[in-house]
Amino acid sequence: MTAQKKNSSKETSIHTDFTHHMTYGEYLKLDQLLSSQQRLSDHHDEMLFIIIHHVSELWMKLIIHEMKSAVSSIQKNELQPAFKMLARVSKIQTQIIQAWDVLSTMTPSEYMEFRGKLGQASGFQSYQHRQIEFLLGYKTPHILTIYQKDPALHAILEKDYRSPSIYDAAIEALSRAGFRINPDLLKRDYSITYTGDPTVEAAWLNVYNDVKTYWDLYQLAEKLIDIEDWLQQWRFRHMKTVERIIGFKRGTGGSSGVQYLQNVLDHRFFPELWDLRTKL
Repeated sequence: MTAQKKNSSKETSIHTDFTHHMTYGEYLKLDQLLSSQQRLSDHHDEMLFIIIHHVSELWMKLIIHEMKSAVSSIQKNELQPAFKMLARVSKIQTQIIQAWDVLSTMTPSEYMEFRGKLGQASGFQSYQHRQIEFLLGYKTPHILTIYQKDPALHAILEKDYRSPSIYDAAIEALSRAGFRINPDLLKRDYSITYTGDPTVEAAWLNVYNDVKTYWDLYQLAEKLIDIEDWLQQWRFRHMKTVERIIGFKRGTGGSSGVQYLQNVLDHRFFPELWDLRTKL
């Protein structure tokens, strides 16, 4: 046997004998992951509906992972690692937005074949989506009541609800850089949705008017704008996909459906970063 054949035989053995080695499927727990798509009807398109939402939830899990680490990095004044994490979040958001294109291949008639099987289950109840909103600073007290059924989950969400958002961390970074920030903001109740402050706007205007001096803060601001921009595009695609499939019917969980989705399009997470563009 030639040396080349011996090496080939050895390589084949390495890639086929997993008696004492962890496999790809074991590492990724594919038996659990791929057995989770359990249809409640026999309609073909229910599999599409389930997988789209599973994929989106997995991407949201990574967004939460990255954003929590970014908040921690900003609080420690380690902005460069935060930039990498926030850039990754923006890329993930593009993937979630494109998922709506796949879901929109399902027609209203097809969805109605299995919609009744969903009961009161609704994407409105996605707790990871709420965590992302909390991390961005959008906090409404009635949201937590949705999750009282699960005390452990409710406790996790309440902790995030009362924790500083990524914009709170950014405002603290402005203060550390020497800008005069309203002291009440630096010790505020983080469970209240931030609505804006003149001292924060003045600080960001200084940053944008002197980019060379405040390059890191300028980069931070633009990374935040990227995330809000993509999130609003996700919201818009969500709204149009829902309208395309169910029109203006109420959502399965009792929400107003398209009307609710239209209303949240008006909310801004980082108001000063948008307002300053008119004033520069």
